[in-house]
Amino acid sequence: MASLDQKSPNVLLQSLCCEITRKSEAEVAHLFQYAVRVIGSNYAPTIERDEFLVSEKIKKELLKQRRVADAALFSELHKKLQTQGVLKNRWSILYLLLSLSEDPRKPSSRVGTLFAQALPRDAHSTPFYCTRPQSLALGYGERNAGLSGSVGTSGISSLGVYTLNGPTPTPQSLLAGQPPQSAAGGAQPLGTRLAWALPVSSSPSALAPPTTRPSLGPPARVVRPRRDGDTAGEVSEAALVRDILYVFQGIDGKFIKMNAQDNCYKIDSKVVLSKSLRDLCSRLSELGWLHNKVRKYTDSRSVDRAFGLVGQSFCASLHQELQEYYRLLSVLHSQLQVEDDQGVTVYTEGSLTLRRLLVWMYDPKVRLKILAALVDYCQGRKGGELASAVHAYGKTGDPQMRSLVQHILSLVSHPILNFLYRWIYDGELEDTYHEFFVASDPNVKTDRLWHDKYSLRKSMIPSFITMDQARKVLLIGKSINFLHQVCHDRTPPGKITPASKPADAPKDAAELLSDLEGAFQEKIDAAYFDTSKYLLDVLNRNYLLLEHLQAMRRYLLLGQGDFIRHLMDLLKPELARPATTLYQHNLTGILETAVRATNAQFDNAEILKRLDVRLLEVSPGDTGWDVFSLDYHVEGPIATVFTRECMGHYLRVFNFLWRAKRMEYTLTDIWKGQMCNAKLLKTMPELSGVLHQCHILASEMVHFIHQMQYYITFEVLECSWDELWNKVQQAQDLDHIIAAHDVFLDTIISRCLLDNNSRSLLNQLRAIFDQIIEFQSAQDSLYRSALEELTLRLQFEEKKKQREEEGQWGVTAEQEAEEKRRIQEFQDTIPKMRSQLRILTHFYQSIVQQFLVLLMTSSDESLRFLSFRLDFNEHYRAREPRLRASLGATRGQRRQTSDMTTTMLMEEASHRSAE
Repeated sequence: MASLDQKSPNVLLQSLCCEITRKSEAEVAHLFQYAVRVIGSNYAPTIERDEFLVSEKIKKELLKQRRVADAALFSELHKKLQTQGVLKNRWSILYLLLSLSEDPRKPSSRVGTLFAQALPRDAHSTPFYCTRPQSLALGYGERNAGLSGSVGTSGISSLGVYTLNGPTPTPQSLLAGQPPQSAAGGAQPLGTRLAWALPVSSSPSALAPPTTRPSLGPPARVVRPRRDGDTAGEVSEAALVRDILYVFQGIDGKFIKMNAQDNCYKIDSKVVLSKSLRDLCSRLSELGWLHNKVRKYTDSRSVDRAFGLVGQSFCASLHQELQEYYRLLSVLHSQLQVEDDQGVTVYTEGSLTLRRLLVWMYDPKVRLKILAALVDYCQGRKGGELASAVHAYGKTGDPQMRSLVQHILSLVSHPILNFLYRWIYDGELEDTYHEFFVASDPNVKTDRLWHDKYSLRKSMIPSFITMDQARKVLLIGKSINFLHQVCHDRTPPGKITPASKPADAPKDAAELLSDLEGAFQEKIDAAYFDTSKYLLDVLNRNYLLLEHLQAMRRYLLLGQGDFIRHLMDLLKPELARPATTLYQHNLTGILETAVRATNAQFDNAEILKRLDVRLLEVSPGDTGWDVFSLDYHVEGPIATVFTRECMGHYLRVFNFLWRAKRMEYTLTDIWKGQMCNAKLLKTMPELSGVLHQCHILASEMVHFIHQMQYYITFEVLECSWDELWNKVQQAQDLDHIIAAHDVFLDTIISRCLLDNNSRSLLNQLRAIFDQIIEFQSAQDSLYRSALEELTLRLQFEEKKKQREEEGQWGVTAEQEAEEKRRIQEFQDTIPKMRSQLRILTHFYQSIVQQFLVLLMTSSDESLRFLSFRLDFNEHYRAREPRLRASLGATRGQRRQTSDMTTTMLMEEASHRSAE
C-alpha cells in the first residue's frame, strides 16, 4: 500500500486499465486516454442510488449466465456486508462491480439495458435534449430488436418525418422556428438513459432512418468513398464534425472559429470547402452561438450575489438545461471516438455526418433558442419581476416551449414561495436582496408600524399572483407583527393559523403554481381570515376599540346631549371671560363635575380618564368660547385607528359643532329673555316696535339655526355614523376599519363645510354666527336700558304713592319736570336702538341670502335641499334676484327628474301588465 500511495493517479489509472484488459501498456494506450478524458469530464449520468436494485441486477446477470451457485454466494456475502458498517458507500462498490463485469465490446453484452434500468424513472427530470440520440444505445442487433418497441417515435428512429435540408433561423430570430411534432406523440424519457448506457464500442447501426435501417446482425464496414467534387486539399467531413462538436460547447475548432466582429462562428475563407458543407457548418454552429449566450449569462450572474435567490434559482435552472445538453454532446463525443478507433477511412452507415447532426440537433437547438430568448427577456430583472418575465414567456401554444418554461418557473418561484410562507405563517421577512413583493422600512417606529413600515413593491409582484392576493399576503404578515410588537400578544403564530406544508421542493412549487385559483388561493384565504379575525378580537377585547369609537361619537361629536348641555351651563361664566384669563385646571374640574352629574358617569373608567380639556392658540380679542375644546387621549394599538391626522379632524369638527351648539344655546337665552321681559315691558308702549323687531329677527335666527342643527345632526352625523358602524361590524381586517373610519371623517369634514371646496360657505356661516352674537349683545343692551328705565319709573311712582299716603303732595313741579326730562331722554334713545336693529337685520339677511345662493349652486344635493328648508316660504327669494334664478333652474331640474322618474315607472308598469 505504501508503494501505491507514492504513485501518481495517472500511473494507477494505467495499471487499472492493464489489469482489466490483461494487455500491455502499449495496447491499452487508447483506452487509457479515453479513461483520462472520462474522469476529467464534468458530465455524469443521474443514477438512482438504489443498493437493492443493483444487487438484484447482479444476481439476475449471474442467473442468466447459469451461475446459480455464484448468485447464492453473492446474496449471502451481500447480506453479511449489510450487517457490517465498514463500507459507507456499498451502492458505489456494487455498481462498480456490475460495470466491470461487462465486456463493452462483446455483442451479447446487456450492460446498456441494465444501466438504463438503473437510471431515474422520472420523466419530468429528463429534458428533451437527449431524446433524439436514443438509437445510439441500440447499436447491437439484439438490443435493437428488444427495445425498439419501447423507445417511441421521438428518438432517431423517427427521423423519416423530418426534412434534412429544412431552413434554420438566424440567431437574431431566436424563436422563429418551431419543432416538428413526432408521429406518435410526446418525447420519451429513455433518450438520456439509453444514450448514457451506450458502451464506447457500440455500433451505431440504428442511426439510420427507418427506411434505410440495416437488418439485425453485426454491422457492416465499408470504405468511405470520395464525394463528388472533393479535391485533394479539401477538408474532410470527419474533421468538420469534430470541429462542430467543439463549437457546440463554445470552443473554437481548427477550421470553425468565433468571429468577434460579426459575433458568429465562421469558417476561414482560406479553407477549401464545398458550398453545401460550408452552409451545413454555418447552420450547425448556431448552437454554439446560442450556447455561448446562455452560458455567458449564467457565468456572469452566478457570481453576482446581489442577483438574489430568485436569480440564482434561474441560473441553476439554466445550468440544469445546459448539463442535459452536455450529456448529449458527451454521447456524440463517444460515438466520434469509436469511429476514430476504427480508422478514418472505415465507417458504417450510422457514422456521424453533418446532415445527421443537423437533424439530431434540431430539438436541442430549438430548446437553446428558447433559453437564449428567455435570457434576453430577463435581462436587468430580479426577484418577483424576474418570475413575472418567466411566467409571461410561458404563455404560448407550443407544448415543448410551455413545458420548458413551466419547469424553469417552478425553480424560479421556489424562493418566492418560501418568502411568502415564512411571511404569512411566521411574520418573518428575510429579504436581503429585495426580491419579495413585501418591503419593510426598518426606520419606521412602532407607532406607525401598520401604516408605514410594510408596503408592497408592485414591480416585484409576480404576474401569477393577483393584486388582491398580494394585498392579503401583506395584511397577514403585517397583522402578525402588529400583534407581537404593538399589541404585545405572545400567542405563537402557529396557534393563530395552522401552518400548512410549505413548498419544500420545486415539484411542490410547480403543483402549487398549476392550481393558483384552488389550493394556493385557499391557503392565502385561510391565513388571512384567521389572522385578521384574531387581531380584531384582540383589539376589541383587550383594547376596547369599539368602545373608544363610540366615545368619540358621544363626546367629540356631541352625541351625549345631557352632558354637553350641562357642561355649557357650567362653563358659561368661565368662557365668557377673555381667553387669556382661563386656566386649564379650572376647566378640567368643571369637566369632571359635568361627568359626575350626567349619564357620562356610567361610562367605562378607561374611557373617562382619556377625556380632557384643551385650549387652542389664543388670538387677540378671543374669549373662552373661541379657544375651548374637548380632547381625547389615544395611545397604544388604538392609535393605529385614531391617528394624529384623525384626531386633528375630530378637533376641527368639534370646534364647528361646539360653535353651532353655542349659537343654539345663545338663541335659547335670547328667547328666554324675550319671554321673561315681555310682560314687564308692557307698561312701556314706546318699546313695542323695537321689541317686535327683536322678536322677528330672533325668529329668523332660530329657524336658521334649527335647520342647520337638523342638517348637521341627522343628515351628516347620524347617517355617516350608521354607515361607519355597519362597515365596522362587517370588517374582515383592520384595514377595512381604518378605511371606513377615514371615509367617515372625510364625509363629516366635507358635509360640515370644513373642506377647501366649501371655504366660502363656511365663511358665510361664521359671519351669520357672528351676527347672532352681535344680536344677543344688542338685545341685552336694549333690555338692560329698558329695565333700568322701568325700575326708575316704578321707583318714582312708588315714592309718589308713598307721599300721597302721608298726606303730602305726590310730587313737586321740579320733580315732575325732572321725571319728564329723563323719560324724554330714554325715548330719544329708542330710534337709535331701532336703527341699530334695522342695520343688524339688513346685514344678517344679506349674509343669509349669499349663503343660500352658494347652497343653491353647490354640487352636493343635500346642501341644495338644505337651501329649500332654510327658505321654505321664499322669504329671501323675494329679496334676492340671483336666488330666484338659481331656484328656478333647480326646480326645473327637479321637475325634469320627476318627469323622467314618472315615465320610467309607467313604462315598467305597462311592461309588467303585458307579461
